[in-house]
Amino acid sequence: MILTDTHTHLYSEAFDEDRDLVIKKAMENGVDRFFIPAIDSTYTQAMLDLEAAYPKNMFLMMGLHPTHVKENFEEELAHVEMMLAKRKFYAVGEIGIDMYWDKSLLDIQKKAFRFQIHLAKEYGLPIVIHCREAFDEIFEVLEREKGEDLYGIFHCFTGDQSQAHKAISYNMKLGVGGVVTFKNGKIDTFLETIPLEHIVLETDSPYLAPVPFRGKRNESAHLSLVLEKLSQIYGLGVDEIASITTENSKNVFGV
Repeated sequence: MILTDTHTHLYSEAFDEDRDLVIKKAMENGVDRFFIPAIDSTYTQAMLDLEAAYPKNMFLMMGLHPTHVKENFEEELAHVEMMLAKRKFYAVGEIGIDMYWDKSLLDIQKKAFRFQIHLAKEYGLPIVIHCREAFDEIFEVLEREKGEDLYGIFHCFTGDQSQAHKAISYNMKLGVGGVVTFKNGKIDTFLETIPLEHIVLETDSPYLAPVPFRGKRNESAHLSLVLEKLSQIYGLGVDEIASITTENSKNVFGV
């Protein structure tokens, strides 16, 4: 059984004390493929170091996270553009809009989001979307950019059933992680109506640990708990769900 964690920040400072042990534990739990989203330029070297240490398992993305879209966002976007021109990445991400922390930055977040979508199209890459309290704003941008060259993953999907179908209509897979195990997560109430071909697994570690680890540091080994929950929801064996979701990840990332 091969599991794919389509979204994990393994280069995060949260893992500085035990990163190799965390990766070893994940691999012992069947997680063999790790897709690594970017945040901003200050983390680029740590991402490259992680890939160098595990070249067969780590697949890097490049992008500017919406919560890191600040006054210097044009410099950061230039860094993203430079890195994409320099070497291979597997997605442009994570990118999007976050209205939870600071609504005043919406205009430049939209500008950064659109710019990075255009980069993804230029390089024939998927996008990985971060959306927090911003479904309408995200869908507004996707509606303008939709087409066969727009595809990717709606990371950490927390919307309702109609929003799920709308995201899928824009060629997006739904990234499902620890939230599906939360009592108030809600997506478990309708997920069985979404064909499994539209689902990929993720942890977003070190964030959003599944029950019973909620509130603690998340790690890729916990993907097995997300897998078990999906097995209950869909009434399928864990091996089958692991196989289908890993194949879905290959369809998105091309590897």
